[in-house]
Amino acid sequence: MAPRNNNSNDLKALASHIKSGECKKIALMLGAGVSTAAGIPDFRSPGTGLYANLARLKLPYPEAVFEINFFRNNPVPFYTLAHELYPGKFRPTLTHAFIRLLSEHSLLSMCFTQNIDTLERRAGVPHDKIIEAHGSFATQRCIKCQSPYDDDKIKELVVNFAEKKVVPRCERKGCRGLVKPDIVFFGESLPPSFSKAPSIIKDADLLIVIGTSLTVHPFASLAMICPTRCPRVLINIDRVGNFGSRKDDVVLLGKCDEIIKELCEELGWEEELMRLWDETAGSVDGASVDAGTRESSERKEERKEVEKLEEEVAKLAEKIQKEMGLDEGKNDTAPSEETSEHPSTVSSDTNGYITSVAAEYRAGC
Repeated sequence: MAPRNNNSNDLKALASHIKSGECKKIALMLGAGVSTAAGIPDFRSPGTGLYANLARLKLPYPEAVFEINFFRNNPVPFYTLAHELYPGKFRPTLTHAFIRLLSEHSLLSMCFTQNIDTLERRAGVPHDKIIEAHGSFATQRCIKCQSPYDDDKIKELVVNFAEKKVVPRCERKGCRGLVKPDIVFFGESLPPSFSKAPSIIKDADLLIVIGTSLTVHPFASLAMICPTRCPRVLINIDRVGNFGSRKDDVVLLGKCDEIIKELCEELGWEEELMRLWDETAGSVDGASVDAGTRESSERKEERKEVEKLEEEVAKLAEKIQKEMGLDEGKNDTAPSEETSEHPSTVSSDTNGYITSVAAEYRAGC
């Protein structure tokens, strides 16, 4: 699979390799770019990334929100952010559905993800096929005694954090330590499951890296230890890492979902992909839909009402204009000198009348 240019030949070659029968163990490496289509900001994009929008939390520096020592002293900024990012507010993307599709075709060796949003789980990817390298919101525990904390209780506190500002604390007698989702903060070790990553990568038939800057180690190093016999594919906005340095590298630059959709068309999997993505519609919690989504829906409804009103006003104006035109046609007398010198007089009066009637109609609605 030698082509490396970003064109249709790359997709054909990639699809051909996946369908060849020789490709049975596909490993995936995912970054924040996979979830941006779901409405979740990435971390490092200038102006729009998560770190660029944390000034309102009055942090000493953006990364402090994910530092364990800072959290011990002040957990409020993290839970303010958690309220906005908590699972249930966002729907998995086409790319997440593609991961499940690989699993259903028995081709997924493992999905390594840097993302903490649990969208892989919500897309229906089997839990034993996901290694969340930086942890996730899926579970939580006390940082003092390590006791697990109830899922429903933390969800209620996080979802209502903007109003109540109640930080979860351990319920074990005599502890009262701070509770934190099992997200890997700076200063903490990666989850034990990540230790299996090197052997899985070295055993893969194909490595697909999607939506990551490959700047955070040790996660980024997985792309480097991939054996040269295993083709590597990068699906990303920009070329990153050392992709393009190997003869079998394929670099597909663009939006993740668009490229994945094109790949599935080449594979003949498009209907399956859309079916699996349709199933994710119910993964968004109705009670947890963010205000932005509600506001967007309200704006759409308002636009529909305005468009309907404007259409009715236009019809009314047309009707009035026709009626006034008929009245003018009944007048058989010659126009006065004043009227003939100012042929626009009748037209201006008519338009003014229509405008005033339309305004009254609009106000009445």
